Amino acid sequence: MREFLPLGVIRFIARFARAERGVTAVEFALVSLPLLALIMGTLEMALIILVVTTLENATESAGRMIRTGEFQTGGATSRTDFKALVCARMSWLSAQCASDLTVTVQVFNDFGTLAGNPPMTGANYVQNGGCFAVGQPADIVLVRGYFTWPLITPVLSAVLDNTGSGHRLVTTATAFRNEPYNANPPGGAAC
Repeated sequence: MREFLPLGVIRFIARFARAERGVTAVEFALVSLPLLALIMGTLEMALIILVVTTLENATESAGRMIRTGEFQTGGATSRTDFKALVCARMSWLSAQCASDLTVTVQVFNDFGTLAGNPPMTGANYVQNGGCFAVGQPADIVLVRGYFTWPLITPVLSAVLDNTGSGHRLVTTATAFRNEPYNANPPGGAAC
């Protein structure tokens, strides 16, 4: 090899092979991308858990108003009104709540039938779709909340995306039997 390369090039290659300056920078460059992806993924998972917890608490709290009859006997009894109740309890997500939240309320004859009712998934999710029937006193009611959360971490997006559009569909549910609050409240048709 010496006969093909000038002496200056050989010395440069030898000096380059022995050099230790900049090793830390090169090592950091190799480690920084996986480390950054790990940190972003951890933060994104923490945010998703926070969204799940917030949605669960808001849905359960708003569902309690249906259970006690306060929602049915109040002046506002539409899906939009109930969605506003849930959004009011999701304070840190209130800016995107109106566009990213879907609520369904459904009446069942028994808890066995309720248990066999699957939630909407990414494949059959319809924004602002599904049933909305708050029921009569003593009816068995299932309240579900669906929230679409945008994913930002590239590697996790491929794993967590269950809508096919770069979002995670977060779902929560609460089931109960309405209390005997009134003999004949407005709106109680099943769907």
